[in-house]
Amino acid sequence: MFQIIFNPTSAAELAKLPKEKQLLLMGRFDDVPKDLATDNTAKYGRFAREGRHLYRLREGDYRIYFERSAEGIVVHHILSRNTLKDFLFRSKLGVGEETELEKRPEFWQMIGEAGKK
Repeated sequence: MFQIIFNPTSAAELAKLPKEKQLLLMGRFDDVPKDLATDNTAKYGRFAREGRHLYRLREGDYRIYFERSAEGIVVHHILSRNTLKDFLFRSKLGVGEETELEKRPEFWQMIGEAGKK
C-alpha cells in the first residue's frame, strides 16, 4: 500500500491553509506515486539535500517538497512561493538561519532588485 505521509512540519503548514486549498493540494498527489514508480519525474523539481533526493511539486502559489520512501511519499514542507522560508529551503539554509542571511549584503541586494520589478 502506498501512503502519503505528512511530517509534523508539513501537517502544520497544511492545517493553516483554507480547506479548499488543502483539498486542491492533496489532489495534486494523485499521479505522484505512478510517476515515481515509472521514473516519470521530469515535471517535478529535483535536488539533493544531505544525501537524499527531494522533489518539488508546484501548485499555484505553493511549493510542496517531498521525497520517496519505502512507505510511499514523505511531505516535508508546503510553502508559499516567493517567501523567505521558500528561499531559505531552496538555498539549503535552515529556516532558523534568517539572522545569518540578514547579515549578507547579497541578500539585501536581491530584495532591493525584487522590489524594482
